[in-house]
Amino acid sequence: MGKTAQDVLNAIKNEGIELIDLKFTDLHGKWQHLTVCADLVDEDAFRDGLAFDGSSIRGWKAINKSDMSMVPDPSTAWVDPFYRHKTLSMICSIQDPRTGKPYDRCPRALAQKALNYMASTGLADTAFFGPEPEFFIFDDVRYESANGSSSYSVDSIEAPWNTNRVEEGGNLANKIQLKEGYFPVSPNDTSQDIRSEMLLTMGSLGVPIEKQHHEVATAQHELGMKFAELIQAADNVMTYKYVVRNVAKKYGKTATFMPKPIFADNGSGMHVHQSLWKAGQPLFFAPGTYADLSDTARWYIGGILKHAPSFLAFTNPTTNSYKRLVPGFEAPVNLVYSEGNRSAAVRIPLTGPSPKAKRLEFRSGDALANPYLAFSAMMMAGLDGIKNQLDPGDGLDKDLFEMPAEELAKIDTVPASLNGALEALHADHHYLLEGGVFTQDFIDNWIDIKYEEVQQLRQRPHPHEFTMYYDA
Repeated sequence: MGKTAQDVLNAIKNEGIELIDLKFTDLHGKWQHLTVCADLVDEDAFRDGLAFDGSSIRGWKAINKSDMSMVPDPSTAWVDPFYRHKTLSMICSIQDPRTGKPYDRCPRALAQKALNYMASTGLADTAFFGPEPEFFIFDDVRYESANGSSSYSVDSIEAPWNTNRVEEGGNLANKIQLKEGYFPVSPNDTSQDIRSEMLLTMGSLGVPIEKQHHEVATAQHELGMKFAELIQAADNVMTYKYVVRNVAKKYGKTATFMPKPIFADNGSGMHVHQSLWKAGQPLFFAPGTYADLSDTARWYIGGILKHAPSFLAFTNPTTNSYKRLVPGFEAPVNLVYSEGNRSAAVRIPLTGPSPKAKRLEFRSGDALANPYLAFSAMMMAGLDGIKNQLDPGDGLDKDLFEMPAEELAKIDTVPASLNGALEALHADHHYLLEGGVFTQDFIDNWIDIKYEEVQQLRQRPHPHEFTMYYDA
């Protein structure tokens, strides 16, 4: 599909497309959509947008200020593979029709403000992000949260707890034991064809694909895509999630990006590789230093480590996120950087002598993050580090699991809960307000929305509490 509005309009006419699906991302990172007849999309629509009522979108306008416009981005156009009728899909940013300006609670519009701010500083002109979302595929999911009962159940044909289950045609015992899911072949890996279809479908929609594989946990998977500039990378994450969920449904299965749906097995994260460039040149490489990192890269890391407790409210935005981030296991909870330690929040991948490949990887986040907000917040933290030349200290290559307790106690860790991250965001968000990227209204609204989730969990008895306390 073409890159310009005229390319898209020509394709609509020449390919006989009758319907246009306009997709946009809400605050929580979910795609919402409106399908319109093709004749409603003309050249003006790419400038002025198409009107809709935003009052029912979670966290958006009140009913008395509900009129909004969806402005489609022609570079994101593709024919939706999951619809029966030939439908052209485009990703939109949200605009206030009264002012013609981007809506300040639109995540995609906020990401553009972040890029504009970066350019205004003169520090860099391009930000590359390489996200790695992980997910689970289940055969059956059931849950309940009522006044007098609470339960959940997830199941997969490959789960180790099903070795003694009576299965149609006989139990063939090709199960994957806990924490043994990294790279097994068929018949233990039951989802090769599903992942391949997911990957190739993403590729057909313009996402730059690389690989696919089973992950460590039971029923856990990852598809690999190449890095891209910030907004395109976030668009790619949204397409990734959409494809994963819909291909899973096609196979009679269900996919989730919930970080920790299984006890005592690995959780799902979204590691994010990132680097800054200027005038076509990478800014993070300097040979002969620790991990060949330039001062710019070290200061960017300094900003990431300093502000991580607060921006985790965006990169790890759910109560379930922190059930994955538990100290003492392999989770990336330690606010240090390292070439080797995967429990460090920031890892420096071994990229060889290529300056263009030099980057850092933030490992603590997960795929329930709204990618536009998460990437923007991390970049703003890194830019703050560069502006203020924040020294991250020395890289830590000691084995964190063998480190003495008194030495380990000196290392800062990420917040232990969503509430802790929200408190950190309340105390430390000045760097997000620079250039008007995040507004005070946006921050306050986000804290209010997410604190309500904290309260929802606080008020409910947990099923395991009955195991621990009922006869106490």
